[in-house]
Amino acid sequence: MKLLDVVALLQDLPELGLHRGNVGTIVEEYEPNVFEVEFSDTTGKAYAIETLNSSQLMVLYHYPITPQKVAVYA
Repeated sequence: MKLLDVVALLQDLPELGLHRGNVGTIVEEYEPNVFEVEFSDTTGKAYAIETLNSSQLMVLYHYPITPQKVAVYA
């Protein structure tokens, strides 16, 4: 995980108002595996900024991690 990665929360944290599946962006790395994550709504308005451990997060990918050969049919 690194700065500006888009991540999903892996566990419920009701005391923080966060739930499994909430999506955020890593905005700071404090030490190895400890990150500040900003959670925003679809308009970009932040609703939570929390310090979380990498074990609580999963990086989201919007493209293949490794390029795959794509078959083209005519």
